[in-house]
Order: sequence, then structure tokens, then C-alpha cells
Amino acid sequence: MKRREFIRLIGGAAAWPLGAQAQLAANLPLVAVIAMATEQIATARSASVREGLKQAGLIEGKDYVMTQRFADGDYSRLPEIVKGLARLKPRVYVTVAGGPGFIHKQVPNAPVVFTSIVIDPVAYGWVESYARPCGMVTGNVQNAMGGLESLMSKQFQFFKELVPNLTRLGFIGLADTAVQFPVERAAVQTLAQKLGFAVSMYEVPTIADVDSAIASGQRDDVSAFFVSVDPRLVTRIPQIVASLAKTGKPAFGPTPPWSRGGLLMSYYTDFDEQARRAGGLVAKILRGAKPGDLPIEQADKFTFILNLKTAKQLGITVPSALLAQADEVIE
Repeated sequence: MKRREFIRLIGGAAAWPLGAQAQLAANLPLVAVIAMATEQIATARSASVREGLKQAGLIEGKDYVMTQRFADGDYSRLPEIVKGLARLKPRVYVTVAGGPGFIHKQVPNAPVVFTSIVIDPVAYGWVESYARPCGMVTGNVQNAMGGLESLMSKQFQFFKELVPNLTRLGFIGLADTAVQFPVERAAVQTLAQKLGFAVSMYEVPTIADVDSAIASGQRDDVSAFFVSVDPRLVTRIPQIVASLAKTGKPAFGPTPPWSRGGLLMSYYTDFDEQARRAGGLVAKILRGAKPGDLPIEQADKFTFILNLKTAKQLGITVPSALLAQADEVIE
């Protein structure tokens, strides 16, 4: 096999012998992308990181090689993933939607670039400040200062225009997320008070318990459902959407995969754009920049998606003014 052909294959090379991968990585710096969600998402984000590197003037197979791994929503797989990658000695790790603190702890001398992070990286000790991260970690966050409230405020404003009779929202999340879910929960409670609806919190221990949460929401007669941004839930979108559809109640998730998967709407940062920007940070590191000198970037591109097919099934008439604001309409 020619070397160039072998390089093209490294992107999906989880099954390749470690010796062969290590030999290739020794010739060119290796960029390792780790996604907390599915293989499909890992592939999409890797492509965007690659595009960011290309925009910065670096070409895969000439200036670097890339490999990807995915946890498929199972955070317990992360130690094994990082351990396996560490043997390949990546020049830079890119983590999508979680895990930078753990990765840095396991490989403290390797640069880590995070992307699509919900929480405040300063508050959780990953970096010292947004302007001067210091150390070996940098990346980008969902919105200003990593907070969710301003972003979720826009989500709920859109949703209330679609569902003006919203009186009680059922919020579904995984209770074992020590960092992320409490941040979401606090933001939802604050916005509920501002926008005038009640919230029923359904914190389930595992993904398998989501159906029981939906059933509880039905018994509590919630007006609608909202699904946490937790990437583990994204791995079960078809099953969760099907269960929600049976309730006959409107439901939305924060990110595009939920609206494209059948929920009423989503409004969130553009994950692909953030991954491209992460690729730009990786390019700077490959050229010699220190991660700690690269400021944390915040998202400035957002995507509003409406699922008109679902709206029709629910008997919801979408206001023309709201339809005009949609970046993507699913019919």
C-alpha cells in the first residue's frame, strides 16, 4: 500500500495495529479527536476540525495525520480511549462536548483543545482565565463565559411562541452528570420564573430510565418536554423521540440532531463552526504556539431549526414571523 493511501485510512484507524499507527504518527504529528457521542458525530466533527486546519493552511497527510475515537455516550469508556491513544503519542488532543479535564489529567504534557463545551472552563479549573488559559488546555465554549442562561433564554422564547399555552415543562436529564446537569437545571429554573411557567425535573439515573421520566411527565400533565444537552442522550435520539411522540405533547431539544430527529425545534450554537475554529487552534499549536497563550473562544454563530412536519402532526401553526427567523426548516 502506498504511504498516501495509508494516511487517508488513518482517520478511521481504531482497528489498525498500534505499531502501524505509531510508525505513521512518528512521521507526522498526530491529531486525535475524541467525541463523547456517536461515531457519526465523531466523523462529522473530525471533518470540521480538518476543515479548520485546511483553512489555516495545513493539509492532512502532508502536515499532520488525524485519528478519531468516540465514547458513544458512555463516559466510562474515556479512560480506555485515552490510554489507547496515549500509546500513539498524539501531538494534540481535540475533545468534543466533554472530557478535557480528564484527558489533561491522564496526559498532562499534551495539548488539549476542547470544543462545544457547555460549562465554564474557569469555574471547573481547566484553565486559569479566558484571556490567558495558561497550562496545556484551550478551546471554545458554547457562549459568553460558558454560561447557558442567555442561550437557553432564546430557546425558550422561540418555544413559547410555538407553544403559547406552556404552563409546565418537563425537563429530562441524566442525574449522574455532576457538572453539566446542575448548570442546565439552574438555568431552566431561572428562565421559568422569568417567562412564567413551572418546571418538573426528571433526573434519571441511566438512559434506560428516560421512558419512565416521560411517563411521569404524562402523569404530571406537563404541557411540553425539554431534553438535556447531555451528549449521551443524543446517542438514543430515535428511541427518545419515538417515546415523546407517543405523548402527543410538543417537545424540543437544544441541539440540531434533536429537531432533525423529529422534535419540534432546536436553537443552539453551530457545532461544525466551533469544530472548525478548534481546528484553527490546533493549527497554531502544531506551528509552535502554546495552548496556554491561546484565548478561549466563544461561539458567535447559532442555528434555529424548525420541524414543520412535527408541528403539523401536533396541530401547531407556526407564526410567519418565527418561520422567517429559521435557519433551517424541515418539511
